[in-house]
Amino acid sequence: MTPKEKGFKSNIFLIILISLIIGSINSLSAQYAPSYRQSTTTAIHADSNVFVDWANKCIVSRGWIDISMPEYGWVTYGIEDYGLAKADNAVVSLGDGGGVVLNFNTPIADGQGWDFAVFENSFSHDFLELAFVEVSSNGVDYYRFNSISLTQQDTQVGTFGLIDTAMIYNLAGKYRALYGVPFDLSELKYISGLDLTNIISVRIIDVVGSIDSNFASYDSEGRIINDPWPTPFESGGFDLDAVGVIHNRDNTSVNEIVKNASGIIYPNPVGNYFMISEKEKINKVSITDMSGKLILEYAFPDNNYFDAQFLPAGLYIVNIYCEEKLLNDMLIKH
Repeated sequence: MTPKEKGFKSNIFLIILISLIIGSINSLSAQYAPSYRQSTTTAIHADSNVFVDWANKCIVSRGWIDISMPEYGWVTYGIEDYGLAKADNAVVSLGDGGGVVLNFNTPIADGQGWDFAVFENSFSHDFLELAFVEVSSNGVDYYRFNSISLTQQDTQVGTFGLIDTAMIYNLAGKYRALYGVPFDLSELKYISGLDLTNIISVRIIDVVGSIDSNFASYDSEGRIINDPWPTPFESGGFDLDAVGVIHNRDNTSVNEIVKNASGIIYPNPVGNYFMISEKEKINKVSITDMSGKLILEYAFPDNNYFDAQFLPAGLYIVNIYCEEKLLNDMLIKH
């Protein structure tokens, strides 16, 4: 091999290496749905006709005005009734680490797409006070939606600091007032003991936005969630406006929407790729581990061929979102 050929191959190798590094960096800064003002948002306005019900009972456990200064006491702004009925910008404040449990006339049920939405009262699209969302089918055991925060963790977002909406996933408070953050119960489908046809309670817990590890809250991947902090006011922390129901037991037939599609993935066990034998148009394919944590996602695939070479060996659940149905199958990766 001539020196020129060696140099050419070295350059090709370098280009490939740089591409892989850039791809890894981009994956770390992956963005999610943007603010309510953009066409690809998932925000749902309170006036939308998708809502069939609103919470009818609200029990609040107040959090601190400033968790680092307990002598300030607890927040007091708003009353529990402000968390009931349709979102109207009247709120009850949770404070640092505070929580609220909401009940409904009819249990929420897993249907096609989003099942309920949580409303906060932010005055802008980028001043975001965040909260975790959990659900229960027995009123005792609560299960939390996986959440992601890609906001930097080096510098504290100040009291009136701003956050990029597109860096937040599955946290309440992502959108401004009167625009709800939607949640899909199918993401919790494989949690043993949770009946997705009978969600009687939604629990919302304030994210303490401090990057100080003594007080910090963490997303599902172990990252500190950085949001405006401290907010040392009587109205500090997450401010609950409402929870709107999209699917409940009166308007959803779960068995018609969510179907077991065992055997449609091949080859299985999977090597570097897999295919799906489904004729209907596929809008999205997501792969979760057995705890429900999102591992990979393919949005609007051009064909039914899926790259799995970077998927670690293990057992996974594949959710296949079609136009009229949600299918699922088990995947084994060598």
